[in-house]
Amino acid sequence: MNIKYNKNNWFPAGFKSSLILVLVALQFSCNNFLDVEPQGQEPSRTFFQSEDDAMKAVNAMYANLHAWNIIAMAPLAVEGMTSGDVDKGSDAGDVAYLNNFIRFTVSSTSGQVNAYWTGKYQEINLCNQVLDSVPQIDMKEDLKARLLAEAKFIRAYSYFKLVRAFGGVPLRLHTINPDNTSAYNIPRTSKDSVYMQIEKDLTEAAGVLPEQYGAADLGRVTKGAALALHAKVELYLENWDQAYALSKQVIDLGIYHLFPNYEQQFRIQNENNSGSVFEIQCGIVPGNGDASNSQYAQIRGPRAIPAPYNGWGVGVPNQHLMDSYEEGDPRLDASILFKGETTPEGDLIPESATNPRYIQKTYIPFGTRDKYAQYTYGAQQNKRVIRYAEVLLINAEAANELGNSQEALTNLNKVRERARGDNTNVLPDITETGKEALRKIIWHERHVELALEGDHFFDLVRQGRAAEVLGPQGFTTGKNEVMPIPQQEIDNSGGILTQNPGYN
Repeated sequence: MNIKYNKNNWFPAGFKSSLILVLVALQFSCNNFLDVEPQGQEPSRTFFQSEDDAMKAVNAMYANLHAWNIIAMAPLAVEGMTSGDVDKGSDAGDVAYLNNFIRFTVSSTSGQVNAYWTGKYQEINLCNQVLDSVPQIDMKEDLKARLLAEAKFIRAYSYFKLVRAFGGVPLRLHTINPDNTSAYNIPRTSKDSVYMQIEKDLTEAAGVLPEQYGAADLGRVTKGAALALHAKVELYLENWDQAYALSKQVIDLGIYHLFPNYEQQFRIQNENNSGSVFEIQCGIVPGNGDASNSQYAQIRGPRAIPAPYNGWGVGVPNQHLMDSYEEGDPRLDASILFKGETTPEGDLIPESATNPRYIQKTYIPFGTRDKYAQYTYGAQQNKRVIRYAEVLLINAEAANELGNSQEALTNLNKVRERARGDNTNVLPDITETGKEALRKIIWHERHVELALEGDHFFDLVRQGRAAEVLGPQGFTTGKNEVMPIPQQEIDNSGGILTQNPGYN
């Protein structure tokens, strides 16, 4: 289902309270939140009355995470093209606007910047609907508390994405009466205040969420996910004590372990494994094309190979990324798919493929594609949001900044040990204990371990290295640390929204 926005109002039409009723009632409902089936429309006056209504609303919140604006081209543009690790890909003339992100010439009128902003606020609105309306429902209190905690996590996740990309943004924590149009138009909240709300939501969520779920609810937000995202937030704020303590809590849960095979952890059959703390759940629901709609893998898939295996080939790994790996690091070949290569599943990426390289982390084996050829290519590929390897690296970085190099080395070397597998001739354990030198090693390890997963640009910014690494592409200090606020939003606000420095 494509979500439509009202261009005549400052905020997308998703902020009008009626949309959730249509979205929830038509799309997402059932006991197993991954089993998505279309529903008949329910009048607004009868919604948010029962426990079933509460579950429908939360399921809609999860399902919207694989909507186009949240999981496809906009995040690839904002989070990927700016990283220095990818070229545009595809055909020479296709999606040429992505070059503006690579060259840091993107403007406030960019459709992808607007889509990134709009998608996040659409998701926040779904969360706010749950948080405002579910407390009044007469239902099991423990389930109610859990559903509210899930909504707080996803709202925090959405605001974290926004504040990293734009700096201060309008902080909306409640739904709006559609008759009160003036309430739509609020100014930007300071970056510090947005982060404070993110921290509050995650603290409250972690205090309620279970550590694990049964099979029918696999993929819902857990306590570990809330703690891990909170640790990542504190990493970006350089609050080292909190980043260390929160990541240590995740480690001490004892339920997460590095998946033995780095490459195979990204395959469909290994989704939601012990090394994955939170994933956006995508899937094929037979007979329901609207639910089987994730294009996360499709836009990144190999291009110009025999149908039905061909994707769009956007965001291809470049030479800079390849040169970032240590000699013999198995993660290079596990992350990058080369034309002429035969994959572990036996699929040949032919020499006729349009681009020299593709993203292997989102690769869909041909046999899997055969089974669901009538649906969107790769719609069943989950997006890994937080992996246990990142938790270990957050802990290592925080421990090093706090002067505990030995603990930093322990968790850093766990990640390297898993990466090298049985090949003891590569990726030797790190023994460096000097804070500055070890800091740079941890940064490097984070880069190659999490390559092409959407964090590297923001890491370069927080590390103060963006101008050094991205300057040759056009990065300008004091401007390109953040994206421009969408001009459409500024215009519709009558100037209440202000632009980021350096953008027209």
